[in-house]
Amino acid sequence: MLKTGLSLLAGSIMACSVLTGSALAASDGAAVYSTNCSVCHQAGGVGMPGQFPALKGRIDKIAATPEGKAYLADVVINGLHGPIQAGGASYVGFMPSFKGLPDEDLAAVLSYLTTLGGTAQTITADDIKTARSKPKKGAEMMAERNALNAAHPIP
Repeated sequence: MLKTGLSLLAGSIMACSVLTGSALAASDGAAVYSTNCSVCHQAGGVGMPGQFPALKGRIDKIAATPEGKAYLADVVINGLHGPIQAGGASYVGFMPSFKGLPDEDLAAVLSYLTTLGGTAQTITADDIKTARSKPKKGAEMMAERNALNAAHPIP
């Protein structure tokens, strides 16, 4: 009986540590990136030439303005489809929406991506919440990108 009780206690402790670890990892931008973004944008955000644009050295520059932060939040909530210029190259692709992820995780991953450039920026869960409250369709996302690019050229 004592042996069974100890086994149950040990199992419960291990389950709690796994759950705690998962909760911690969920708010860690690098872990969120690795799980959800790196398959396309590759480890360290270096991208895949001709297929997926590099994020390293670009996201921090985009996030340097309030309009840029809003655009990035909109992209992770709504996705992005169609032809774009990024880092001097042309891409025609599809980035899915990640609206199924919590606001905190999306803010963490965007903030993490800014650390891969020259100047770390902070994107907050409130920034994501604002984007989530105003969903946009593909044409609206492209119009927002074009307007941002006209005001603050997107690298």
